[in-house]
Amino acid sequence: MSVNEDAEQECEPQKKKPPSEDEKRKKKIVPGSLMKALMRPGGGDSGPSDGDQVIYHCTIRTLDGVLVESTRSDYGGKGTPIRHVLGKSKILLGLLEGIPTMLKGEVAMFKMKPQLHYGEDDCPISAPDGFPKDDELHFEIELIDFFKAKVVTDDLGIVKKVVREGKGWESPREPYEVKAWISAKTVIGKLIMSHTEGEPYFFTFGKSEVPKGLELGIGTMVREEKAVIYVTRQYLTESPLMPVIEDYDEIHFEVELIHFIQVRDMLGDGRLIKRRIRDGKGEFPMDCPLHDSLLRVHYKGAILNEEKRVFYDTRVDNDGQPLEFCSGEGLVPEGFEMCVRLMLPGEIALVTCPPDYAYDKFPRPLNVPEGAHIQWEIELIAFEMPKDWTGLDFQSIMNEAEKIRNTGNRLFKEGKYELAKAKYEKVLREFNHVNPQDDEEGKVFVDTRNLLHLNVAACYLKLGECKKSIETCNKVLEANPANVKGLYRRGMAYMAAGDFEEARDDFKMMMKVDKSTESDATAALLKLKQKEQEVEKKARKQFKGLFDKKPGEIAEVKADEDGDQMTGESQKEGEVHGDSDGTNSEDSDEAAPNARPMGWFSLFWPAGRRLFSSLGLQRCAIL
Repeated sequence: MSVNEDAEQECEPQKKKPPSEDEKRKKKIVPGSLMKALMRPGGGDSGPSDGDQVIYHCTIRTLDGVLVESTRSDYGGKGTPIRHVLGKSKILLGLLEGIPTMLKGEVAMFKMKPQLHYGEDDCPISAPDGFPKDDELHFEIELIDFFKAKVVTDDLGIVKKVVREGKGWESPREPYEVKAWISAKTVIGKLIMSHTEGEPYFFTFGKSEVPKGLELGIGTMVREEKAVIYVTRQYLTESPLMPVIEDYDEIHFEVELIHFIQVRDMLGDGRLIKRRIRDGKGEFPMDCPLHDSLLRVHYKGAILNEEKRVFYDTRVDNDGQPLEFCSGEGLVPEGFEMCVRLMLPGEIALVTCPPDYAYDKFPRPLNVPEGAHIQWEIELIAFEMPKDWTGLDFQSIMNEAEKIRNTGNRLFKEGKYELAKAKYEKVLREFNHVNPQDDEEGKVFVDTRNLLHLNVAACYLKLGECKKSIETCNKVLEANPANVKGLYRRGMAYMAAGDFEEARDDFKMMMKVDKSTESDATAALLKLKQKEQEVEKKARKQFKGLFDKKPGEIAEVKADEDGDQMTGESQKEGEVHGDSDGTNSEDSDEAAPNARPMGWFSLFWPAGRRLFSSLGLQRCAIL
């Protein structure tokens, strides 16, 4: 930009903010309509301005000295001073103009024409009944105090005065746990309640454990801040802090915010709770660890009982070295990892964890009893983001894929099928951006991708999601219908779903395309026959007598003692594919019927059509 352009820009008129309503009202003041007489000087160098809360007494008289009204108890008032926020509160025009000219402690007399008080056109305040709004009046004002105010609610029912600035930027919010010194006084300074000795008052934000107005005011404070919170009647709710609220129009709460910690209910049922006891660095949740991050933590584990016996401390039992682990690999208890994944570097959290998210489903230390509730104190020192595959050559990508696939295989063998599936799917997502450069790379890539799809199918099968297992196998078989492992895996999924004919077709196709798989296919067909016999036996028992009735009668169908769900016999745990040759056997732990229903019979048995065929009943009419 040239010098001339700079000069032209500086000469351009600045856009003015539109005048406020108070500024528009002040323009209506004519000379001589407002007069001020100093009765007692105040102190300080300046008066109040917009944004300040002013506290003052007001006594109104006629020009011949007749008392009209007063806030002072000496003149029949309640003794409660008026509290306004300049620029926010609705206030008489004469006071809007006159109070900013006063100093703290000053007493002044303002002589006002009617148009400066309730006689103003469109006055924002209604005159009290019987008020002489058409008369010229004297307003005696004592400015008790003024200060910069934090307006908490738009109706000015909650206003905060900062007595001492605090530290940091964060304020408590639901469901933080808060510690604070608290006392309460009336507007004339009478002490109502004091909790300023012993231990600070402890409460959980959002649980109505303090009056609503006090809680909203504390929600604007930071650590170690000291403030007075002015709360009017509509925000004075009963609470454990003040079980009974008397007939107060307003209460002034003096608060010193000692400490607060973030509390997060990880499961939503109050069993797995994370309490942040030291802030971390960064912005939540953008700077929290991602899946597959390498984390470094110090932690201390204790049994959550009266003694809170410590069973492990990295600073003591690990030669002072932090624990290192990759998230998403099942190397720490589930509750531990869930909480660490929501921490920032440098943060310290206190975690209380139920047994099923601690060591009941994870290798339990020798000194931790079965069913123990655990408390961990965790410090997230740092973490490293997962490796970016962008720019890696083909061999490096395949090496990274193999590492993650091996981790998935380990998790599968440990019975952590969801975690294993996540590992396989991570590699498949990365493979969407891989472009093999020649036929040899292409074959390795396709073979590895097929293995990953079939391993995902194995996870779905273990999780009882037979339909998804079949769909995943189809991704392999659509490209190569003769893929033996794909046929085997899909056949097992069909069998678990009760689709016996489809399963039989896949196992027979295995033998047809690869004679070396005959033993595996024969074993699968034998298993299939056993499953069919179980279904037939159960069906005959369940529908016994159904077709022995005369025409016009309908037999009552009774379930046997085991209910109406088919359960397969227990089998040895299967394995995911580990290498490119051979076919590992895989049996489902439970059969999950998912057959296509046909007519009314589907209400009684999911595989009704095939069952009728096995019983020799091709067509039946029940009258």
